[in-house]
Amino acid sequence: MNFPFYIARRYLFSKKSTNVINIISAISVVGVAVAAMALVVTLSVFNGFSDLVATLFTAFDPQIEIMPVQGKTAPADDPILTEIKALPEVAVATECVEDQALAVYDGRQAMVTIKGVDDNFDQLTHIRDILWGTGSFELHAADLNYGILGIRLAEQLGTGAHFDSPIQIYAPRREGQLDMSDPSDGFIQDELYSPNVVFEVMQAKYDRNYILTGIGFARRIFFRQGEISALELRLQPGVDFEKTKEHIKTLCGDRYRVLDRYEQQDDTFRIMKIEKLIAYIFLTFILMVACFNIIGSLSMLIIDKKDDVVTLRNLGATDTQITRIFLFEGRLIAVIGAAIGIALGLLLCWLQQTFGIISLGSSEGAFIINAYPVSVHPWDIVLILVTVLAVGFMAVWYPVRYFSRRLLQ
Repeated sequence: MNFPFYIARRYLFSKKSTNVINIISAISVVGVAVAAMALVVTLSVFNGFSDLVATLFTAFDPQIEIMPVQGKTAPADDPILTEIKALPEVAVATECVEDQALAVYDGRQAMVTIKGVDDNFDQLTHIRDILWGTGSFELHAADLNYGILGIRLAEQLGTGAHFDSPIQIYAPRREGQLDMSDPSDGFIQDELYSPNVVFEVMQAKYDRNYILTGIGFARRIFFRQGEISALELRLQPGVDFEKTKEHIKTLCGDRYRVLDRYEQQDDTFRIMKIEKLIAYIFLTFILMVACFNIIGSLSMLIIDKKDDVVTLRNLGATDTQITRIFLFEGRLIAVIGAAIGIALGLLLCWLQQTFGIISLGSSEGAFIINAYPVSVHPWDIVLILVTVLAVGFMAVWYPVRYFSRRLLQ
């Protein structure tokens, strides 16, 4: 049996001559436990929001998006893109032309992003799952071009899901000479009609700015004939996603960027990661403050056990062994506090996931979800355990060495 550990365990759970030492030791455990619990809950809530955002994007974003490294467009008949489309792992490939334009309806106007796609866009994404209205997913019929607006953009323009008159779309003219006496000559104008539906991704980036239409309309108004802004892919079910992505990257070389759903929304997820990191740092500082209780508890314990130290030395215990007794005492407090805190944190996360104890608002349906989302990631638990133990062990090392040295003189 490890002699210093055995003595430290007896000291931790035995009654001291001064009751305040027992109280401070208990407070030390509670302080570490609360900090560990806060870390588990806070990081899990950040994970929950991140996972929630990821599920919202999947209804509109493709599995893989291929974009040119230089410039805004690439030739639609590029042999590299043709080879990628023919890969057996690719189930659906959709060409896309995307650019900004001015939308005008009934005296209201807004800068919008026109996204022109192929007719198979509904096979590429889950767009049909986020449509609202009496119509269906249609991009054109005969000579009419339809425009599916984001729900917030429809509110801004006052169109609703159905608009009787067409929306006027204006885009800068990219070719030919301009008539400086006629400012309107610098724009090309076209019309989009109502398919009687709008889409709702529940993300302002899309819902406030995007109009989904056919790629022919987008190519015509932006003068992008024979060009694409991106090639969007959906892979066959059951294929190895990472392996296929790496293979496509190899084919693209340095001419195209290959982005998965998370990389397509890199700004959003980077911000969420930074916020999570800052929360982790602040809570770690709080943990360090909580560990000062351990220092106070050990200092009083060392003073209380002066007579025991003399007895142990007479029995043959070395100074190193005596110092390790108090080191183990502080480490036991950190370990017990970490175990209790993590267990309580996991329990609170389970209660929130199961019963939604803390709601986001008093009104049902006021938010995307009714309660704070929680997602426990195993590696976060490992990180929290390592952090608590590391901070706890470092907090007790110097004080124990200092007080033990003075006691053993």
